Amino acid sequence: MKKTPHIIILLLSILLGSSPAVKAQQFKFAFLTDLHIHSDSTLHQVAQRLQKLPKSIDFVLSGGDNVDIDNLKPADVPQGEKRLAQLKDLLDKTNKPYHMAIGNHDRLPSSLRHGKNDFQAFEKTFGNTYYSFTHKGCTFIVLNSVEVENNQYSVKSEQLNWLKDLLSKTPQEQPIVVVSHVPFLSVYYPVLEGRYTGADTFQNQKQVFDLFENHNLKLVLQGHMHLYEEIKVKGVQFITAGAVSGNWWHGVFHGTAPGHLEVELSKDNVKWEYIQ
Repeated sequence: MKKTPHIIILLLSILLGSSPAVKAQQFKFAFLTDLHIHSDSTLHQVAQRLQKLPKSIDFVLSGGDNVDIDNLKPADVPQGEKRLAQLKDLLDKTNKPYHMAIGNHDRLPSSLRHGKNDFQAFEKTFGNTYYSFTHKGCTFIVLNSVEVENNQYSVKSEQLNWLKDLLSKTPQEQPIVVVSHVPFLSVYYPVLEGRYTGADTFQNQKQVFDLFENHNLKLVLQGHMHLYEEIKVKGVQFITAGAVSGNWWHGVFHGTAPGHLEVELSKDNVKWEYIQ
């Protein structure tokens, strides 16, 4: 039986101990971060933005701070959980797949954290706080960067070991996009206050970033700051994608209007636009 060229290439790859280069197919997705839903009015505004997303996008990606739960009184937490369920219903109605990240405001109030899982309300509605998925040849890694260690945001040891194991099984050529609510990199404080601080990056960001040194990390999508930033380091594009809520639902925040990011990946190229 005559083998097709595709089978011959595959057999040669196996014999030579290598795999064909992995390239992402062309697709678009929407990245929405810092919704800060806290009322019926803010939920309605998020619904309007979701309704206006173009049909050309393949899925919706969250950057965290979806529903403000962390500042609620214990008696009001059920209302926060209800709003999480309402957001899930809105996302279901887009008829698009969606993938959620957790932010610091998605955690339980501090008064309820003692001996409990900070993330249980989010997990009840949306599932795991860190995970990966693959779409059209590209691997997406969604981190939980609001774990706390030594009073600082961190990617703790259990999650770090999960990430190491995932990357050990990921081909080096595989295009990767990472989502982190708290940034790896940001110039928020130097720009706004003229000083450098580690307060709004997670503390072991370099340790996590170094894990990708021999991998094809293309893009890191960040939230938390409500500013729009583009930083490119070592060939990796970092984008802090403003906020759907803008200045916490009070208009423009230091020049960044309320908005979301629309990203297009095609082979080795990444294009994006901040939609105000």
